[in-house]
This record gives sequence, C-alpha cells and structure tokens, in this order.
Amino acid sequence: MKSIYHVLVVDDDAVTRAKLAGYVEAAGHRVSEAEDGPSMRASLANDPAELILLDINLPGDDGLDLTRELRNGSDIGIILVTGRTDEVDRIVGLEIGADDYVTKPFNPRELLARIKSLLRRMGSGSVVDRPVKRFAGWTFDTRTRKLISPDGIHERLTRAEFEILNAFVEHPNIILTRDRLLNLSTHRSWDPGDRTIDVLVRRLRRKIEPDPKIPEIIVTAHGEGYVFAADIVER
Repeated sequence: MKSIYHVLVVDDDAVTRAKLAGYVEAAGHRVSEAEDGPSMRASLANDPAELILLDINLPGDDGLDLTRELRNGSDIGIILVTGRTDEVDRIVGLEIGADDYVTKPFNPRELLARIKSLLRRMGSGSVVDRPVKRFAGWTFDTRTRKLISPDGIHERLTRAEFEILNAFVEHPNIILTRDRLLNLSTHRSWDPGDRTIDVLVRRLRRKIEPDPKIPEIIVTAHGEGYVFAADIVER
C-alpha cells in the first residue's frame, strides 16, 4: 500500500471543507477541494483522486446523485460525510455504492480511521493459492475482484461488497454472524448493530441470486446471521 493518496473533499460549506482538508493533509495525503458537482467533475478530470469525501447535502446534484454517477464508471473510494442523522440516508448511500459514511459533527480521529481503513482496503490484494472460485455458474476472481455471471457478464463490486462476498466463499455452509462478517473484513469501524451488513447482503443478492426475494445462495439464518449455501469449486 502506498503512503500518499490524493483525496478530494466535496462540501459546499467553506469552513467544513477547510477542516476536512486540514485533517486529511495532516495525515500526510494530498488534498483537493470542490464545492459542488460541476467543480467535483472538473477536479477529477484534471487530477484523478483515489478517494473522495462527499457531502450529501449539496446544491444541485446532491451527494447521493453524485455517488450514483461516480459508481457507474469508477472504483474511486467514496466516504459520504453527512449532517443527516436519519439511518435511511446512510442505507441509501451504501445501497448505491458508497464505501462508508461519517456523520457530522464528526470526530477527527474517527474520520481519519475510516479513511485509513478504506485506503488499506484499496491498497490490499488477495493473496491466495487458488484465487478463482466458482459457484452456481458464477466465476469470482478474488485476486482481480472480478465477478462474472453465468452469461459472461461482468458485475461491478464495490470494495465492501467484495470483502463480504469473499468472506462468504471462504466460509461456505456455516453460519456467519454480522459480527463475524465484520471481523472477516478490514472494516471493523462499522457497528455490527447497525444495518450495514444487511445492506451489503441485499446488494449482493440482487447481483447473484436468480430471485433475490427467495435467496438460494446467501441464505438467512434467522436470529443468527447468514449462510453461503452454494457449492464452491476452486481453481
């Protein structure tokens, strides 16, 4: 993992933007700033970033709209920074592809811990003897993070989705609690009591299940967690 990353801070409030930029710069990273969607796009076009701190409440296209836009064609790390305390906003953000979220007013140490955690995930690779795993017609390359459908269609995975799916395929046919799934990922800053794992499981089901409403691959163990019920073939 490299030590210096380019982080783009997008917030329409100049004071908040300056504070965020200052925290990230103090951690040793290079920082750019933008106040809205157009300036964000211009900044990324001129100087691509590895990670973006994105405020939800922006004028024009809000942070959720911009997250959808970014995730459609990019693997950039996205941390939503929001003053909204409604859990629905956080869940929607994760549903559409954000990697993490921080709620204002934020603790600088927590913010930097989440940035460090996401950058670590972005810089780490899977080192396994048999990186390619097949299940239910799907091909999952844990080294390149590619997920290919039985029809040969590439499904894009966010980093969080990749880590949870990887945890499942490494531990098939056993019950994995939400806490265990967090421990098997590198994102331990999430609270196992919130709905983050459920959101990620729901997103994975929409991608790999023939009928997400009647899951056959990632099965719910009521009151306990989830079971990856498909047979795994490694090569």
